[in-house]
Amino acid sequence: MHGNLLKNPNADEDLEHWEVTENGGDGWKAENMPGDCGESHSDESITKYFATSFEYSCRADCGASYTLTVSLLDENHETSHTFVDYGPGLRFISFEHGGQDTKYWQGWFGIRVTGSSVTIDI
Repeated sequence: MHGNLLKNPNADEDLEHWEVTENGGDGWKAENMPGDCGESHSDESITKYFATSFEYSCRADCGASYTLTVSLLDENHETSHTFVDYGPGLRFISFEHGGQDTKYWQGWFGIRVTGSSVTIDI
């Protein structure tokens, strides 16, 4: 089995298929492009350009902390503590990430996440 098991990993469909488990500050916000990249180039003669894909990043003017938790869960959604020899009882993979800006500014200045992926190679 190949391919990403996460639905809507880039928030192309806003926060559809995301379960917000914590929502402090001003909450979550889906952006068109990560960080300050924007959708157009400042030089109008440039019609094509390349922007790298960020796994996570923060603004240049405000640091941020980032956390990632991935768990293998059985049919009761309980955590298994190992990723090897997990056996036939595995039913769910819990993938959770988030963060906080280090200056606690009001607005959306914290971590940016995109391109998340969970894959299984059999």
